[in-house]
Amino acid sequence: MIDFFINWIGIIPSFAAPFVLAALGLIICEKSGVLNLGAEGFMLIGALAGVGFSINGSSAMIALGFSAIAGSMLGLLFAVLVAGLRINHVISGLALVFLAQALTSLIATQNSWTNNAIYGLGPFFPDYFQKFPIIGKILFGHDLIIYLIPIFCLIVNYVMYRTALGLNLRSVGENPYSADAAGVNVTLYRFVAILVGGAFLGLAGGYLTVAVSKIWVDGVVGGRGWIAIALVIFARWGPWRALLGAILFGCIEALIPRVAATGFQVPQYFLLMTPYFATLGVMVWSAMRLKNDWSQPGSLGKHHIREERT
Repeated sequence: MIDFFINWIGIIPSFAAPFVLAALGLIICEKSGVLNLGAEGFMLIGALAGVGFSINGSSAMIALGFSAIAGSMLGLLFAVLVAGLRINHVISGLALVFLAQALTSLIATQNSWTNNAIYGLGPFFPDYFQKFPIIGKILFGHDLIIYLIPIFCLIVNYVMYRTALGLNLRSVGENPYSADAAGVNVTLYRFVAILVGGAFLGLAGGYLTVAVSKIWVDGVVGGRGWIAIALVIFARWGPWRALLGAILFGCIEALIPRVAATGFQVPQYFLLMTPYFATLGVMVWSAMRLKNDWSQPGSLGKHHIREERT
């Protein structure tokens, strides 16, 4: 039983990492007032880029860097649609999901990347650190990204709430007309927020394939982008709360393979449904606890047209 808990706790961070990276990307994007429902698509693009560059000889960290770049490239398209052409945020985000699903399947099939295993990202510390009793696997059995995630949260939280840049970003999301009157370039801030948020989302997808599954199959993201959207609402657009929520979902996802490994007779598809049951549960809990105070940006999902005043 002790081994069960040690192994379970030891793999939680790798399952939680994609959620928190995706949530950070969504928080940055949505704090500028841009509603992003395309997280699943961004993660798919990043996941494919990570596998593609790994197969073609890039190191794991370089592949993850290209995953972030791929997410930003899709973010550029999204920014043009919603911040440039002012197309409906919901429609644009959903369209990108369908585009990414078809595009990644096409590229992977054409290049024979499907079911092609890669070496991927290994533990940051040498193997002998993992041999320490109890704490070995829990503290030292992770890759570099796991140890960087708290730093990412710290940086995002600091920039968002302790700098003039973050103040301008939040003002653009709360009331773009007041921000515009104060001399803030609303369109520029939204473009940059989408690009940076897209990089985090692409990195989240790349982490799934380069560090977790180490293989590409169609739909490898498996709905985690939708869970990340719910996680942001649950976290009330706060980076540290998003980290805690990601750990919660990571605990649930990490439990699935551990339960299966023990040989318990639990229906496979019931186990696969548990993260989505948890998503519904936290959404209901949030609604009952917070009532109408969701702490969402005041202009989330709304276009900014300089000639108009509301």
